[in-house]
Amino acid sequence: MTDTWNGTARSRLPIGIFRRFQRGVMYLAAIGVLLGFAACAHTDATPVPVEAARAPVGDPFEGRIGADAVLNDEGLYEFIYVEPAEAPEITQIFVPGSFNGWNNRSHEMERGADGVWRTTARLRAGGRHEYKFYFHAAVDGFENGGWVSDMANNLIFGHPEHNDQIDPTATGFSDDGHGGRNAFVDIVVPPDEVTGTGFRHDPADPTHVSVADNLLSVRMVVNSGSVDTAMVRVNGTEHHMTPQLTMRRDQVFRAALPTETQAYEIVVTDVEGDTVTHGPFAVPGELFTALDWVGRAIGYQIFPDRFFDGNPALNARALETSSRNYKHPDHWNWPGEPEIIEGWGGTVDDRHCCHVFFGGDFAGIVQKLDHLESLGVSMLYLNPIFASGSVHGYDAHDFFALRPNFGDEDALSELLAEAHSRGMRVIWDFVPNHVGTGHWAFQRAIEPGGYESDYWDWFRFRVQPGEEIQAGNSAHYDSWWDLGNLPELETRNPVVFDHLIEAARHWTRFGFDGVRIDVPNDVVNYDEFFPALRAAVREENPEAYIVGEIWQRAPQWLQGDMFDSLMNYAVGQGIIEQFVTGDMSSDRAIEEMQLLYASYPEASVAMSFNLISSHDTARLLTKMGAGGLRGSASPVHFRRARLATAMLYALPGMPVTFQGDEIGMLGAGDGPREENRYPVQWDSVDEATLEHFQLLGRLRQDIPALNTSLISNFASRDGVVQFQRGHEDGQVVLGLFNGTSGRQNSIPLPEGTWRDAVSGRTYERIVDLTAYSWVYLVRE
Repeated sequence: MTDTWNGTARSRLPIGIFRRFQRGVMYLAAIGVLLGFAACAHTDATPVPVEAARAPVGDPFEGRIGADAVLNDEGLYEFIYVEPAEAPEITQIFVPGSFNGWNNRSHEMERGADGVWRTTARLRAGGRHEYKFYFHAAVDGFENGGWVSDMANNLIFGHPEHNDQIDPTATGFSDDGHGGRNAFVDIVVPPDEVTGTGFRHDPADPTHVSVADNLLSVRMVVNSGSVDTAMVRVNGTEHHMTPQLTMRRDQVFRAALPTETQAYEIVVTDVEGDTVTHGPFAVPGELFTALDWVGRAIGYQIFPDRFFDGNPALNARALETSSRNYKHPDHWNWPGEPEIIEGWGGTVDDRHCCHVFFGGDFAGIVQKLDHLESLGVSMLYLNPIFASGSVHGYDAHDFFALRPNFGDEDALSELLAEAHSRGMRVIWDFVPNHVGTGHWAFQRAIEPGGYESDYWDWFRFRVQPGEEIQAGNSAHYDSWWDLGNLPELETRNPVVFDHLIEAARHWTRFGFDGVRIDVPNDVVNYDEFFPALRAAVREENPEAYIVGEIWQRAPQWLQGDMFDSLMNYAVGQGIIEQFVTGDMSSDRAIEEMQLLYASYPEASVAMSFNLISSHDTARLLTKMGAGGLRGSASPVHFRRARLATAMLYALPGMPVTFQGDEIGMLGAGDGPREENRYPVQWDSVDEATLEHFQLLGRLRQDIPALNTSLISNFASRDGVVQFQRGHEDGQVVLGLFNGTSGRQNSIPLPEGTWRDAVSGRTYERIVDLTAYSWVYLVRE
């Protein structure tokens, strides 16, 4: 999650945090340490301070620091928080995490008579569970609730005697993808009483049973190193289970069965030679099933205004829906007026993220389809295309009306038809949580007498009916992250709920092949809304792809009832980027990747939306150290970028490129300038980078193993990450990636002959890799 308050000793604006800033606020407040933005959490009652002793006697952490994280007799894990002596007055604490969709209204803590805050959560035995504490407190930035950036180092809520950690009982801390850190607990599974394997398998859990590659994937989890052999027995036929993922604590074994399988047993022999048969297990009637087309696809993200101007006659219409036309004058806080820029580039100023327009449109996308086809692209993801107040479109004025400067429905229909004729699918961007101040329902609600209209209950107003409501004033209504230009919709209102579901139906019927959901965890009734949205979209198009914008590892969203995939920043930005830039060892990289793949159903893994950069982050080469828009990329920066994308393209699921990365563009992603959104400079192409992306596209198309759901056999050696793709009874590919600045010699290979998919050279036993290099080896 992007955080609203940093409060760390090493304060800095986290990468990506400005995505909250970009949609309508201009300045940060600096009070001692860096302050961020306050997220507005709607509650039905005003939080009341709890009176209790500030400093519990004895060991307030109950002996849990450094101890194994275990579940209680009821299968629950207890989170605790002990207030430091100098902490501000705290009224509420929530625990959003990977186990509840990072929802900041979930798992509320209660403060006991001993002054310790507690709550419990039903966590999966084994595996890693990430979380943060979400505070309501009497300190700037937290009055209405706020995220902390770094659970491991926070001067406001952390404990000085424990290096300012907020939760010293955590197993550890992991990067959150935004420059901060989450806490995590690794739940220890005691050896089971029979074999000592800690056997875990539940056919009702999609993580253990799902369908991908037209096979029934059956997985079990055991304590690492405890099992010698395992098999799945179906009507007397035995299917060998192979170790797929081996982590520090847990090991995942897997078998692939025919999809018509109805029941099975799992036979496990431990390292002591004891054999136990588990089951029989019944295969559920409804299974989370992967869409075959996604795993074979190559994705490309388009930010329409900055992509290509195909119809200059439309440019003059860009300001027709500007939020400047709707916001109260006292709450227009941008340094200057919205502007249509002549030409395709120019100087970047503090309006660049949101209020300068360059002329990109639907026609421009059509005119560049040949370019996209040369990259092997078969899925286009369009940032918001609706009438809205800003260039990014995340402040919609009408979910049924297109932005006039992009083109009308005929132009959009032409785009979809042209893309479909080339085998490209197209998904749209949906923001069901909030709208812009120019949204027609919001305008009706805030006009004189609007409280008597049907639209008053579409929003959550903080003023009494009849009082003045200023568009842009977040004190007057609930808004996303307290940004007044983004009023939050009351999705618990059945009329609003149905309106949004109908919008999803409408654009699916129109011809889109899927939908990306913005900030789904902020929708107050997300657990009701997204299953309904999924059912509606799939009813219109059973092949429609649904992806949610969650930046963390969050398996709760991927149980077959909400999303097919999350935007997989967790692997692209959280692991690959850090490994390639030297901020993460190869040992840790393979541990983190396996933890992710162990926690996600194979059906979802097969449909992963894999990315390193987007409209919300710095550009790829900038992430590799090449600097901002006017920077300069060195050979090392280019090598790192090629290595990172080669890793991304080797993963199961769909690699997604942000427009312009394939031609070597630079651009920072923070601050109101948002250089990463600079118009694509089609006349300034780095040919070597373009050829690299074209090569990766051909490899994805030519190597069937890269289109399968299976990733396995991870290994790490001296800064080299290695993993295998493909099923053992078919084509197998070994990917090796050298994240170091030196040559790595004599890297051992599995038995057999291996052919370099690019050069055609064959290897046996060993291979050498130069600095920041990679190789795909196909087993002969």
